[in-house]
Amino acid sequence: MPERQAPAPLLRRGPRPLALHLTLAMLRSSISIAASRNWSSVSPQWSESAKASAQRIAAALRAGPARLAEDFPAAVLQEALAQDRELLAGIAAYRRHPFVRDVPEVPTRWQEGGSRLLDYGPEQQGAERAVLVVPSLVNRAYVLDLLKEHSMLRFLAASGVRTYLLDWGWPEALEREFTLTDYIAGRLERALTTIPAPVALIGYCMGGLLALAAALRRPDRVRALALLATPWDFHAGNAAQARAVASLLPIFEPALQFWHALPVDFLQSLFAMLDPFGVAGKYRAFARLPQHSFRAQLFVALEDWLNDGVPLAAPVARETLFGWYGQNTPVRGEWRVAGLAVRPEQLRMPAFVATPVRDRIVPPESARPLAEALPQARLLIAEAGHIGMVAGSTAKRALWQPLVAWLEQVFTEVAETTRARAKNAMSLRAEGS
Repeated sequence: MPERQAPAPLLRRGPRPLALHLTLAMLRSSISIAASRNWSSVSPQWSESAKASAQRIAAALRAGPARLAEDFPAAVLQEALAQDRELLAGIAAYRRHPFVRDVPEVPTRWQEGGSRLLDYGPEQQGAERAVLVVPSLVNRAYVLDLLKEHSMLRFLAASGVRTYLLDWGWPEALEREFTLTDYIAGRLERALTTIPAPVALIGYCMGGLLALAAALRRPDRVRALALLATPWDFHAGNAAQARAVASLLPIFEPALQFWHALPVDFLQSLFAMLDPFGVAGKYRAFARLPQHSFRAQLFVALEDWLNDGVPLAAPVARETLFGWYGQNTPVRGEWRVAGLAVRPEQLRMPAFVATPVRDRIVPPESARPLAEALPQARLLIAEAGHIGMVAGSTAKRALWQPLVAWLEQVFTEVAETTRARAKNAMSLRAEGS
């Protein structure tokens, strides 16, 4: 009999917060069992996953002599227990997976506090074809450079676009007193001025709102704007849910005063509210994957990133939870940066708005109003989710390629305009002589 191997060491502690996700899974099972006698397609808890589970249970009951009314609850119990076992198997497989992220370092061109301007090149590309990518403040920037062979930033650079990334970094004592104005009119604008020429500014999620405000403030440094899964109307689709998120601010206030920031696990709990059972579903699916496949590796890489979050400065947490989620200030024209209202209808430059159809963090109904408000916007409906659009297995087709095509069009138009202006200037000088 072969010697039994010891289990691999635990490498990870996610999904964060683990206790919350296990509790949600337990509640889901308990509610399903309690409601099984009255379970039907008109139930508020009904969904496609519930339908699939019900069909499996009904099929199993039809396979033998069963009395549906008596046996259905017992079958629901067995289904719930099976799903719980699969969830635990998925979490255990994730925490023991051998994957370790290994990507080449890139040069830092500018740094202020914990924030860095990273230059992905290519070195030979001129300043006229440059982009600056702005991520969210609540997650690490490397989701856009997830794997050496699967990276949005490296894809842009390989396409001949001089690619810069503003990595906000970990908020230390100074940054924990920052407002959104400090980040936008301060760090972001100073990063823009270090790049030799105006750029196409690309913002992802919350970073899109920061990028929009910066483009309105500094059109001399921004020639085009791309917004990826960027919220605008925070009450579209589910205003009650947005207000529920905002209502947690008083509960979080002691933590904000103590840490001067909203801790990572608090932020993860907020995201869990937007999709309470999503984490359990994806871990059950992961348990069924071949663990050495690329899909499994990509899942682990993304989960490592999700669980490697960043605290949010207390003033920013108050401004976003109360203002954005509670008062819906952006779409009402009441969100201000350095005293000036952020109004997308005033932006006079090419714009690109990408909205994923399966986005549960920023529903399409929240993002589309930006495309309608921006005068020169092109709207891309991406067949992906919020994270999948920038880093998932189909991201290249869903977003990267259309984004590069739009950038090429912008850079071509800029080059033609520059040549035309130079030609006119030469003609004027010739006439004057």
